Amino acid sequence: MKALICDVCGHVIQQPQPGVTYFHFAHRDLCEPCQDQLQLILKPITRSRQPFNYEWYNQLVQDSIETAIEKGKFN
Repeated sequence: MKALICDVCGHVIQQPQPGVTYFHFAHRDLCEPCQDQLQLILKPITRSRQPFNYEWYNQLVQDSIETAIEKGKFN
């Protein structure tokens, strides 16, 4: 049996399945609750940004995850 640890909250993910029980962003593994929090943070920011730029979005995702890792959770 495999176990994976969320890089943000430290939660142990039993029997990890990519895209189902954990999500891989910016070389980091996030559990489902952390991925949900990340999406809640990013959605209003990306909707207000016109035109959309993938490089900017990728940097925003990386910065948001790194900030959450330092704090141990998403705000």
